Amino acid sequence: MRGLVGSAALAASVLLVSACSPTMNWREVRADGQQAVMLFPCKPASFARMVRLGDEQVKMTLQACDAGGATWGLSWADVADPARVPRALRMLRQSTQDNLSATAGQALPLHVPGATPQPDSLRQALAGRAPDGKPLQGQVAVFSRGTVVFQATMLGRPAQEESAATFFASVRLGG
Repeated sequence: MRGLVGSAALAASVLLVSACSPTMNWREVRADGQQAVMLFPCKPASFARMVRLGDEQVKMTLQACDAGGATWGLSWADVADPARVPRALRMLRQSTQDNLSATAGQALPLHVPGATPQPDSLRQALAGRAPDGKPLQGQVAVFSRGTVVFQATMLGRPAQEESAATFFASVRLGG
């Protein structure tokens, strides 16, 4: 779990320093090497590194950018075994909550077109603290396709509900 926490810290750092236009400039973005497509309000940068996800080291890729006072990101990793997917989804969601010292709202079932049905595919609101200690609100969604687990994240100021709805509703998987 410690490697995952480090990865999430890296992701949070990238999310906090990624620079894009302060206004929403929605564009369709394809995840590098994946059949995932979603709308981002800015042009994301892409980063990858090896992280510990459960008992395994996996390559996790992150696409992220900053716009409108929030940070937007999509990350993914192939856990190679369908039996590992449910635990990986729970770990992704929990590590984000832990990294923000956040309280989590009710986890709501999530349906992503093209995703593999999983009871652990969820979307959840978070209220926590940024690395500088300032209050931070956001949402996290986790889902999968086959053995690839995905995490979509929006972190920022509270008045982002309409943009967050656009961001999370836009994701689709498949060809």
